[in-house]
Amino acid sequence: MRYNFLYILFFLGLFSACREPFEPEIDPVDLDVLVVEGYLDSEGIPSELSLSLTSNIQSDGFTNNLVNGATIYLENTSGARFSLTELGDGKYEFAHDISESDVYRLRIFLQNGASYTSEELRPIITPDIIDVGFDKNEDGVEIFLTTQGDENADDFLWTYEETWAFRPPFTSLDKYVPETQEIVPRTDEERIDRCYLSRPNSDLLLETSSRFEDQFVFRQAIRQINQGDERLSLRYSILISQKAISKDDVEFWEILKENSDDLGSIFSPLPSIIGGNITMDQNPDAPVIGQVSLGVVKQKRLYIDIRDVAPWPAEVEEYFGCVLEPDTVLVANYDQYFRTGGNIPTTPVYLENGFIPIGYRYARASCVDCTRRGSNVKPDFWEDF
Repeated sequence: MRYNFLYILFFLGLFSACREPFEPEIDPVDLDVLVVEGYLDSEGIPSELSLSLTSNIQSDGFTNNLVNGATIYLENTSGARFSLTELGDGKYEFAHDISESDVYRLRIFLQNGASYTSEELRPIITPDIIDVGFDKNEDGVEIFLTTQGDENADDFLWTYEETWAFRPPFTSLDKYVPETQEIVPRTDEERIDRCYLSRPNSDLLLETSSRFEDQFVFRQAIRQINQGDERLSLRYSILISQKAISKDDVEFWEILKENSDDLGSIFSPLPSIIGGNITMDQNPDAPVIGQVSLGVVKQKRLYIDIRDVAPWPAEVEEYFGCVLEPDTVLVANYDQYFRTGGNIPTTPVYLENGFIPIGYRYARASCVDCTRRGSNVKPDFWEDF
């Protein structure tokens, strides 16, 4: 029995020693295929188009493939042009109120001389979002919307942007001034105890209203926020954009979603099957990835307050291990502890019946200063409860 066991250990060691990483030999190819993404709003609400180039899947590190310096305009059947303004970082803004009864083509001219033209674009009028709301469930909170399609708008694409307020574990209303070696109150602009974070989503949310009775899409799931997420620790906002799209748009986004979900498996469909409605003028057979849509975007904003979902204990990894130091830093030692900014004074300490602090408790700056993770400037749209 003992010898059998030794034989087994020998063979296991032999096989593990012979294992080597397998790296397939694939010739690196950089196709520099143009990628065009955008839904242009026809009622003048600023919307964005982005341009980039595909990168080599075997390239080392991150390569900036954003396309800047392009000339882009939308052109109607009578030749009128509506230019897009370059914003930088491969982004171009469209802000024109155009006729929804006309037909358009998008024209793109790159600095290298290549030009591209879209297929005919007909604006689609998107119905209003009827309602947005949320339910608390055993996993956290689900956000949903209700809408209704019609004879002109059957297929929908939803995107959203999240913004939430948060607080660090410890509050500091005072700051240390190295020049005077004093601790003084912070101004409102210097407050670091409440900040805001914003994130656009990268999910593809698609639905066809004709699958439902009277094309009534009831409580379509948009976002699930799980228990412990910081988003709902104070106050949360989600701006949902609803876009009616064509059947061709649906096919493009479904293929893109399938490729995005399956990417990484050797059995995944090849991303190269993604086409779109953009063609290179100099070579109509050249690959181009992108589906430009034109229509009316409908939006609705929802706020969720901590009081709506309490109890909601947030678990923030960045704040694990944060503690308020037990020792009091006396006035004479302020410069030693606070000059570098690694520590921040939090709680003033007074003698009994005293009015002037003799020192301060403190904590690491990462546990006190929320601007290390977000902005202390309230967004223009923000509404406090």
